[in-house]
Formats: sequence, structure tokens, C-alpha cells
Amino acid sequence: MIPITTESRYNAMINLRKGLISREIFSSKEVFEEELEKVFTRSWLFVGHESQIPNPGDYFTSRMGAESVILARDKKKKVHVFLNSCRHRGMKVCQYDHGNTQLFTCPYHSWSYTTEGKLFGVPQFKSLYEGCLDKEDWSLIEVPKMEIYKGTVWASWDKDAPDFMTYLGDAKTHLDLALDARDGREGGSEVLFGVHKWIIPCNWKFAAENFLGDTYHNVSHRSVDLIGIGPSAEAGVKGRRDNELEKAQHVWVNFPGGHGVHSALMPENTEFVDTYRDNPVIAEYFRHCHEERKRRMGAERNRLVPFVGTIFPNVSFHGTQPRNLCVWHPHGPEATEAWRFFLVDADAPQEVKDFLRKYYMRYSGPAGMTEQDDMENWNYATAGSRGVIAKRYPYNYQQSLGKVQADHLMPGNVSTQVSEENPRQFYRRWRDYMNGADWNTLLGRHDQQPASFAE
Repeated sequence: MIPITTESRYNAMINLRKGLISREIFSSKEVFEEELEKVFTRSWLFVGHESQIPNPGDYFTSRMGAESVILARDKKKKVHVFLNSCRHRGMKVCQYDHGNTQLFTCPYHSWSYTTEGKLFGVPQFKSLYEGCLDKEDWSLIEVPKMEIYKGTVWASWDKDAPDFMTYLGDAKTHLDLALDARDGREGGSEVLFGVHKWIIPCNWKFAAENFLGDTYHNVSHRSVDLIGIGPSAEAGVKGRRDNELEKAQHVWVNFPGGHGVHSALMPENTEFVDTYRDNPVIAEYFRHCHEERKRRMGAERNRLVPFVGTIFPNVSFHGTQPRNLCVWHPHGPEATEAWRFFLVDADAPQEVKDFLRKYYMRYSGPAGMTEQDDMENWNYATAGSRGVIAKRYPYNYQQSLGKVQADHLMPGNVSTQVSEENPRQFYRRWRDYMNGADWNTLLGRHDQQPASFAE
């Protein structure tokens, strides 16, 4: 009898040649625990944005996998990411979402730490600890790798992980379109207001997969399309989902690291589409951004428009309107905490920021019209993954299997046809992480052919 190894188990669960994926990966507690160890301790994870901690002493409490971390700026303005856990008994040393402090103090036994993570205060130190506790050895646990990219802060627990730009690869071009200023300047975004947070009874991978470019589910948003919800909300003016990209060449692109995007190439010399007629000040701002963007980037580069994407494993983005970063934090095999970071140009007029804030909440988030549709789908898909009988039958990922031809419109494995190539590549990389692959494999350096045809 051939022994069932971890590798053979996950190779059986993710059958790319046939386009079949086991339902068990969306419901198994054992699989979930392995994900935390093998995926979330090695990948680069999004922690927050510099605009959330602009001043010395500022902090934002975030998450990496299932663990709480603190994004902090010390007195010298250096940015750190710490595990939010006291070295004495593990209590959170920071219990607030954000703020400003000189010390992080554990409420259990009052050990305190500086914003550089150093152990500062220990009650009754001289009588209880002097001579047996070296404070230098008991600093907060700091994430070994952290990088800031265009204001966004990313971190990895794996000291051997490649640098973030290598990890991101050619997906950078598409992520940039969400992070860069609307007028074509590099960077310049900020988090608009407080982070939306809510818990969904679904597996985190369903949400991450959806943002790889699943347009096949658009029937779910039919009510939104009928209303024509867009930035303007003016009667008679078509919204974003109706016509903004109807003349574009849609592209679905996956990358060796498991990232995937759905973007669009607009026709040459695309003119500004005024969907802001109810507010001439706002209309003029976006018209100015459109013209400046063409001037700065050139006609060809300006054609690429971001729609959605996922940076492996659990960070998704909307590139235009609404413009945000979405993080799917794993709580359990059937629970995900969703965080939305809404982005806007830092130097945009306040009137524009107020306008976008209202639109973003109307469109996305727990009360947003599209999000409610998605959550219902993901909830039932997760529930449909746990049944004794249901688990005997895999999910079908055969859409355009073997039919996608690489189109060299841009870097990456590009398709101009609706397909499930992006999720197939995503789960291929997920399988590699679960099998304990080395970084050359995880970055696709050993790949010889597209994901659909390689085992």
C-alpha cells in the first residue's frame, strides 16, 4: 500500500489536469490549521497603510493570519510590526484599534514596552527579577521582514522570504493602478477613513478567489446593474457597472506567485466619461485627473484600467471606483473577518473625499449592495462544502480548461476570454505552500507550462 503523505493528499485535492478541487479545503479544520502554519507564516501579508500612523507614537492594530499584530511608528519615525502579545503571559499589550502612545502596557501584569518594542517597565523588578531577567532579551516579537510600498505596509514571518517586489512580480503593474494617484503620479493614496470590519461565515479562499476576476458570477449582481449604481447616482446617468468598460478589451492575468487580476485595455484615445453631472466641482476634478493621467503616462500606458485582483494569499483590491484594498483574515475554516481599506488621493479636495466616502459605503462593505450579494454566495458555498455526501464530489474548475491561449498583451499568463485559469493558478500555488515547497517553486521558477496543464 502506498502511504498517504501530505504531498500526495494535497495533490489529490487539487487536480489541475482535470480542473477538479476537493470541497474539503473549504471546510476542514485540519486543512485550516495547516494553512495557518504553511501559508500565512510564509507569504507576504498586508498589514496597513502609512497614512494610518503619520506621527511618532501612532499605532494601528492589525492582523497577520489569525494573530493580532501592531503597526507602530516609533519616536524616530521608524515603522515596526510587532506581535500583539506580552512576553510574560501572552495578553494583548494593545487593545485599541488605533491611537497614539508612548508605551504599550499589558493590562494583565503591567509589563510595558516602548514603541520600538523594547521591554521598558516590569513591576517590582528589583525585588523579583533583578539578576535573572535581562530586559534586552524580552522585547516584543517583531516581524522579521517588513516593507513599505507606495504607502502600503507588508510583512512576512519568513526570514528567508524573497523581497516584496520579487514576491509581487509583474502583478505590480496592476496593483500600482490602485495605489497611484488618479492623475498618474506614483503613490499618493491614503486610507480615507476608519476600516470597515465584519465577520462572514465563509472560508477565506472563496472571497480571495472571487476577486481573481470571476465575472461569471455577475448574474448575482443583477439588481445592482438594473439600478445602475455608480459614483453619481443621478437619475438617467449610467453607473460604473453599466458602461464604463463596455468598449474595453477585458484581460484575465495570472502570475507565477499565485496572484491574479482582471483588468481592461480601453480603446485608444478614450475620452472622459462624465458621470458626475450633479456636481460640477467633482466632475472637473475627475476630468482634470483624466487629462493629467494621459499626459503623464502616455496614450498607451493610460489604456490599462484596473478592475479587481488578488495578491496571494488574502489581499484583494478594487482598482477604480470603488477604490480599496480588501483583506480576508482567516478566523476558522468557516469564518472570515473582512477588512476594507478605502483609498483616495491624499491631496484630493475635501468635497471629493466626502463624495467618495458616501459612494464607497453605498457600493462596498457590509451594507454595500454588491457585498451583500457576494456574502450570500460565499456563505452557502462554504455550507455546501461540509456535508458528508457533498464532500464526496469535487468542485468544477474546468471553465475554458485547455482553451486559454496566452495572449502577449502584457506580462503574465494572459487570457482575453472568460476562464477559471486565475483560480487554477491560485490553487496550484496554495497546494505548493501546503506541500512545503521551496521559494523557487513558490515563485514559479520551476514552472514549464501554464497551470492548467501542469501537475
